[in-house]
Amino acid sequence: MLIKLAWRNLWRQKRRTILTALALALALVLSLFMRSMQEGSYANNIENSAKFSTGIIQLQHVEFEESQSIEDLLPATDEFIAAARNLDDVERILPRLESFALAAAGDKSKGVMVLGVIPALEDEYSSISDKVVEGEFIKVDDKSVLIGLGLAEYLSLTVGDELVLYGQGYRGQTAAGLYKIKGIVHFPLPQLDNLLIYMPLPLSQTLFSTGDQVSAWVIDTRDLTLLEQTMAILKREYSSTLLNSSPPPSLHSLLDKNGKSLVNVRDWEDLAPEMAQQIAMDKAGGIFMMYLLYGVVGFGLFATILMMTLERYREFGVMMATGLVRTKLLGLVILESSFISLLGVSIGLALGIPLVVWFHYHPIQLTGETAEMMLELGWEPILPMLLSPWLFIDQILIVLGLMLLCLPYPLWRIYRLDLVTALKGGSHVN
Repeated sequence: MLIKLAWRNLWRQKRRTILTALALALALVLSLFMRSMQEGSYANNIENSAKFSTGIIQLQHVEFEESQSIEDLLPATDEFIAAARNLDDVERILPRLESFALAAAGDKSKGVMVLGVIPALEDEYSSISDKVVEGEFIKVDDKSVLIGLGLAEYLSLTVGDELVLYGQGYRGQTAAGLYKIKGIVHFPLPQLDNLLIYMPLPLSQTLFSTGDQVSAWVIDTRDLTLLEQTMAILKREYSSTLLNSSPPPSLHSLLDKNGKSLVNVRDWEDLAPEMAQQIAMDKAGGIFMMYLLYGVVGFGLFATILMMTLERYREFGVMMATGLVRTKLLGLVILESSFISLLGVSIGLALGIPLVVWFHYHPIQLTGETAEMMLELGWEPILPMLLSPWLFIDQILIVLGLMLLCLPYPLWRIYRLDLVTALKGGSHVN
């Protein structure tokens, strides 16, 4: 009876009901669009930056974060990385050997970062070969290197010239070698363009005398929204595997004297804290604007519900006089408010879902200077939309929370309503 009565009451004032539901729907659509674009842009920026530097996740020796030393390495074996390969969310895994050396040519020298990689895997991940401006991209069995354009200009080198690398190898050995330049690449990040030298992983392992070891395993995931879950699984796997009563012999060196795992699992926020901080600040601004929008809609909703309450005192008085108890009267008002919320949410989802889905598969294309700047960085000039269930759930919960915040005062007025005064059309409460 209460449900039927509540539904009929809504349509006694059709204009008010529809306008209130549309206000909620508009807030829901705008917030969905804004948050989807914001989170989509963050995910796109993270993916683009990760391709040229840290990756989404890295497995490192626990000491490597602080030392950045060639001494703190992990096995480059299938046995070691098998636990990560078995995860559904892992899309690709790349071994890297990273260290520092002195690069010299003629009378010039400069400190550089040497990155040993599997060329085919790196190219598949970050399309480095597309950024080669001179010469050719390296292959896994090459004895030559690929250097940044900025570094080539500083050392006055071109394709076919030779470069001397000198540094410290594994366990104090001397790392020295003469390498021919096969290609020059223009990296989108200046700090890489001026410092980085790519060489095939086997060649770098020979240079630094590391044997079958790497400084990091770079892991790329399929879905950033599942990153926390993937991190938890990796930490558990590389703890339980190594702490097993009979771990493989090749992993014995990854236990400290207390039997604790020496594998460190780091995500992009830990690897690139500056970018994580910038995103957090920008996200806070976006969330503030979203709650400001909901605040404006909330005041309108509160005024509507209060008006629905105050102008119906005589009606409420008649209901109470004919035997309707106060608790059921409160339930009636709650049902009416709930119907308005559900109507607003339904309209908002009917409009918002197709909008977000369309822009997810057809991102907004940027033009002008912004597009040119992104293209120079090697990024696609788009504003992608994130299509994720939790974004929709969050906004729906906020709308329902708004309704809950608007109800207590009108319900209190009804609960304290004086029957005689209500029958006379007054608004006195006890």
